[in-house]
Amino acid sequence: MSATASTGSTAATPILDLASVPVLELMADLETAIDPLTRLRRAHGLIAARVRPVYAVDDQQPVSETLTRGRGSCSQRLAVLEAVARAIGVATRCRALLIDGRFWYPRFTRFRHLVPSEVLLAWPEFYLDGRWVSTTELFGSVEQLSASGDAFTNSGGETLFDAVARTAVDWDGVSSTPGACSACDLSAAVLADLGHFDSRDQLFATHGQTMCWGARTLTAPILNRWTARHNQPN
Repeated sequence: MSATASTGSTAATPILDLASVPVLELMADLETAIDPLTRLRRAHGLIAARVRPVYAVDDQQPVSETLTRGRGSCSQRLAVLEAVARAIGVATRCRALLIDGRFWYPRFTRFRHLVPSEVLLAWPEFYLDGRWVSTTELFGSVEQLSASGDAFTNSGGETLFDAVARTAVDWDGVSSTPGACSACDLSAAVLADLGHFDSRDQLFATHGQTMCWGARTLTAPILNRWTARHNQPN
């Protein structure tokens, strides 16, 4: 299905391997007698606690492998949350955003040459209560989350995955008012919106990953253990 006609899905995929043992073990630790949104929020907390943030580069890594390793990139951790959603019957889809590589410079002050000029980001959306809810708004509206003005800085230990629980990750500039720019407005970093896809598998099959196979192979041994919390290999 094309990006412009995406309806999402609850089906398993090679990346979102819902029936795998690691996913089932994670699901067993989630309460069942609560609404889907609350379950997703609690799943987010479990993933944040159990999967250490690192600068891994394989966006097509199966969720089961991420859970088994206990570490993953922002994209890989978001994929785990997607897998949970599909496992509880919540359809998901992905919005493909092309992000300016300079957005990640604060994390790589001495190694900016390692950062690609463009980074393809798969930003999940969840079908809840008859509408699509972006990861941006899983914990509240953009207006609510941006009220504190304590924005995501893309530095230190907090990643995009972690940030959505406390602040607005605003790719569309809706937190800014005419004549004023909100600290949560990240729209300037978006180079292109490539539309929606039924799955991240379809997205990456269409556009490829940010790094080619050779670059991933060379950098993975280092970046897979480079933790965001300390900004250094671990």
